[in-house]
Amino acid sequence: MKVLGIETSCDETAAAAVENGKVLSSVVSSQVLHWKYGGVVPELASREQLKAIRPVVREALTEAGLDLSNIDGIAVTYGPGLVGSLAVGVAFAKSMALAAGKSFIGVNHLEGHLFSVFIERPDLPMPAVVLIASGGHTVLLMVEEKGKAILLGQTVDDAAGEAFDKGAKLLGLPYPGGPSIQKVAEGGNPCAFDFPRPMLKEKNFEFSFAGLKTALAVFLQKHPVAAKDRLADLAAAYQEAIVETLVEKGLLAVGRTGARTIAVAGGVAANKRLRELLLFRSKQLGIEVHLPGFEYCTDNAAMIACVGEFYLSQGKRSDWQLEALPNLPLSSFVREFTPFFRLNMFLY
Repeated sequence: MKVLGIETSCDETAAAAVENGKVLSSVVSSQVLHWKYGGVVPELASREQLKAIRPVVREALTEAGLDLSNIDGIAVTYGPGLVGSLAVGVAFAKSMALAAGKSFIGVNHLEGHLFSVFIERPDLPMPAVVLIASGGHTVLLMVEEKGKAILLGQTVDDAAGEAFDKGAKLLGLPYPGGPSIQKVAEGGNPCAFDFPRPMLKEKNFEFSFAGLKTALAVFLQKHPVAAKDRLADLAAAYQEAIVETLVEKGLLAVGRTGARTIAVAGGVAANKRLRELLLFRSKQLGIEVHLPGFEYCTDNAAMIACVGEFYLSQGKRSDWQLEALPNLPLSSFVREFTPFFRLNMFLY
């Protein structure tokens, strides 16, 4: 199948074409105007989506050597995300599909991130633990096979990417926080300060990063000059707390579930220190690890097209009443552990 994917969940406008799991094109237009505001402004994001979506889709089709007549279906992110941005993508995709008489399917943005680990590794050994870490989500899944995922745990408050953004703001660093902290941390000592590893000792797979951000804020209140005199050390120590928590929780899940592989996805998966630590700890434990290419970690449409192709090939379709759902739940594509399974997992 040849499937066109469209992704507009936040401040990236993306389109891609895939055929039988192979990426034929992938175009991403990022909105830089939000940097001066220290975060994404929803209304501005949706306006920029309107400006960019037509040329981005046209470029993706041209790059792939396709047009509407020779694609089999269109997949689009319909949630979760910013409602205005999502609505632009959904309306555009439905209009294209209806006008061209093509199959149409809505995709959960997080399932897109999940499928991003298969783009370069379609033969990923199963079952696999997949950590999805981004600005809005931190989710730990066990994937039995494509289309069958079990929710192990998720954040109870701030997501990992959100912790990076808030930490960067406290340190006086620009948005987005992850790349800013990573850059400054390269010259710092991650052991210089001892920040908490939230919920790392708990016998579950939940995450919590709000307390870590508060710990940084309290430290800066007590030591106001540290953000200037020891900025690199602070950034490195703060980053290490986030990264170590993600890595150790993920590896714990591998041990408890008996999974064969661990993979990461989402924007935070592009963090160099996260990759370095995960590779090091996985090698120590003899666990196979898969790290997607950087272009498939951040928001992109190739992952959406891959999900769409998977379900369209099974005959699944969305109806024309599909609407943008900013709070689309994980339950649209995963199931949770039963209490009995949870209990037995933690008895040893």
